[in-house]
Amino acid sequence: MPPHQLGRPTLASIAAAAGVSLPTVSKVVNGKQDVAPATRALVQGLLEEHNYVPVARRSNEAPEDLLVDVVFTALDSPWAVEILRGVTDSGLAVVVSSLASSREPDWVQSLIAGGRRGAIVVTSRLTATDQRRLGRSHLPVVVIDPVDLPGQDVPSVGATNWAGGLSATEHLVELGHRRIAVIGGPESYLCSRARIDGYRTALERAGIPVDPDLVRHGNFHHEGGHDEARALLALPDRPTAIFAGSDEQAFGVIEAARVAGLSVPGDLSVVGFDDLPMARWSSPPLTTVRQPLADMGRMAGRVLHELITGGRLDSQRLELSTHLVTRASTAPPPS
Repeated sequence: MPPHQLGRPTLASIAAAAGVSLPTVSKVVNGKQDVAPATRALVQGLLEEHNYVPVARRSNEAPEDLLVDVVFTALDSPWAVEILRGVTDSGLAVVVSSLASSREPDWVQSLIAGGRRGAIVVTSRLTATDQRRLGRSHLPVVVIDPVDLPGQDVPSVGATNWAGGLSATEHLVELGHRRIAVIGGPESYLCSRARIDGYRTALERAGIPVDPDLVRHGNFHHEGGHDEARALLALPDRPTAIFAGSDEQAFGVIEAARVAGLSVPGDLSVVGFDDLPMARWSSPPLTTVRQPLADMGRMAGRVLHELITGGRLDSQRLELSTHLVTRASTAPPPS
């Protein structure tokens, strides 16, 4: 049967068009792996071409009674837990998955096959292929803190990262620091670039040259902050303050200072970014930029619910405000 004669697609009509059995198509739809790659590609192409929608998503159930997926790049930090706490507070019923541990090579197809009403994707890079498949499936998607800004049809929720980097660095400048280092996240991450841009702007406004040796990139985790701080503290003219692009990296910086025999904030001031719950209980309590992580998750849930119910968005990009929380990890530089 030629594809243009399929009409409203069913598994049976897709199977007939592909020249394969109905169980084979069912395996592809449900993400099973025991299908030859060429056959899988053929079936997936027909599913996308004819906008096949699983039966579960054609039902008349109320949106709040249907599940949405929350897809993380990795569930390996308290940061992700705070985001998830906000999403679950938004009233949506959620299924959580991690791309780092997923056995499914095509996560978009697994979402579609699962009959979900929508998805919240956290920190993941949406490729052009991902966006095309999501568009053909008409599956509502919201991205939180994207690596790069997604296409115009994909709403995203983030924070004022540039302003946060600016306020963190201005605080250190106001304390009298001039040798201020920054440890961002991966260079490819939009939020990391914005925080470092804020850092650069604060130094430029203060008339302090940006020293390339003091600009480092970690991985937003403890070990990234620790390793980069060790290198910074080994410089002949070491920094008197470090702005770490995440709280976890800031904790790594504090550990590196301790191992080097330096006190925080007596010898080294440290500022983080996120204001995770443990920031106030660290030793010393951490000065940090508060990023409203739970609110970001909650807002993403509300935006997704609006999309599911056919509402219209005033803006495709929402940024929630950040602000500096001053605690005991910062002080004037040593005389």
